[in-house]
Amino acid sequence: MTTAPETSEPSAVPAYLAGDLAPVPDEIGAVDLPVTGTLPPELTGRYFRNGPNPLPGQDPGHWFAGPGMIHGLRLRDGRAEWYRNRWVRTRSFTEGARLVNDGGELDRTAVSANTSIIRHADRILALVESGFPYEMTPELDTVGPCDFGGRLTTAMTAHPKRDPATGELHFFGYGFFAPYLTYHRLSAAGELVESRVVDVPGPTMIHDFAITENHVVWLDLPAVFDMNMVGSGLPFRWDDAYGARLGVMDRAGRTTWFDVDPCYVFHVGNACEDASGRVVLDAVRYSRESFTAIWGSISGSANPAAETGGAVLHRWVLDPATGTVTEEQRDDRAVEFPTFNDDLLGRAGRLLYTVSKDAIVKYDTETGTGQVKDVGGRPGEAIFVPAAGSGAEDDGWLLSIVTDHSGDGSQLLVLDAATLDFTASVRLPRRVPAGFHGTWLPDL
Repeated sequence: MTTAPETSEPSAVPAYLAGDLAPVPDEIGAVDLPVTGTLPPELTGRYFRNGPNPLPGQDPGHWFAGPGMIHGLRLRDGRAEWYRNRWVRTRSFTEGARLVNDGGELDRTAVSANTSIIRHADRILALVESGFPYEMTPELDTVGPCDFGGRLTTAMTAHPKRDPATGELHFFGYGFFAPYLTYHRLSAAGELVESRVVDVPGPTMIHDFAITENHVVWLDLPAVFDMNMVGSGLPFRWDDAYGARLGVMDRAGRTTWFDVDPCYVFHVGNACEDASGRVVLDAVRYSRESFTAIWGSISGSANPAAETGGAVLHRWVLDPATGTVTEEQRDDRAVEFPTFNDDLLGRAGRLLYTVSKDAIVKYDTETGTGQVKDVGGRPGEAIFVPAAGSGAEDDGWLLSIVTDHSGDGSQLLVLDAATLDFTASVRLPRRVPAGFHGTWLPDL
């Protein structure tokens, strides 16, 4: 285990290194984990969840900046065979390499790889939006950086979108310097087949985006890179002068932009085209005030009393034919990490699953009503896994790592997605810090 001097005064520990966010000090493994309830035999595969986890004694300056650690469980035929947690061994982690070196050169392999993890074309990739993805094995060993045969020359978002009809993976990279936004498309076989610059006025932080059957939806919003803030956490701030707009790009690369009320979006739900050709986007929206609160709390400059910062479910309806937009707040409950049945990505669907304080909230997006399931601890993102041969949109299960606020430990919670009733839980051998995004990888 790598060790370093501990902070001498507890009061000096930043909020992003304490409580539910406190990192774990090492890598462990365990087998034959205890199960309460009955794990559906269909859940045969791996559940992986990524998130920042600084080394002991390390202060990265911001919750978002710690090196990535993946927590993994292997489920098979109703059993929980193993748990293990592993740091992603990027060049930043193993060598102390920096994204921008003293000579001003950019090294896209010097990243944290701490945000999400996906599988595409038989590659398992740990992602962060500042650079290249890192390939991992099914046992969570690090293979190395991936630039798709040298064709990827920008960063890669941590939120790519796989079209369920074509199998293609749509993604983008944003940059501190021009070009500020570049769209990319991978074939179903994993070949980078398209890269296209999208014009935006400056270095905006674009964390997520959406696709529909025929369009890409961009979020050009007023959280922008500030060179004067380099060296103090993450160098982004709210800029009223930048403005706020959403873009609808067709497959030919033509983008129609829509001015919207100033806001920020870390995570979108789903998007689709309605019968009139309008694009409907559901997302979790931060006002200026709620963004400032959350950004302050996760950078350690404020107490993170409510990590969701008052972000709420919101809907935009964008009409490329008329250039008009309508927007509506759908609920006043603070939520984050919206997920849904990925078989409907980019298509019409009604249901979203979000997390709130000690609860998972299931929304009917047509009515805006939410069903709340108290889980007795801090839930992580709830991943939907469809049942075999499922017909209903919510026929399946939700998987979420829930951590006890007492610090005693964590469990993988399995809920019936239709009813939110308890199905099973797997007791983990250690506490899992609050993190970001997970994935379910069924056996192929």
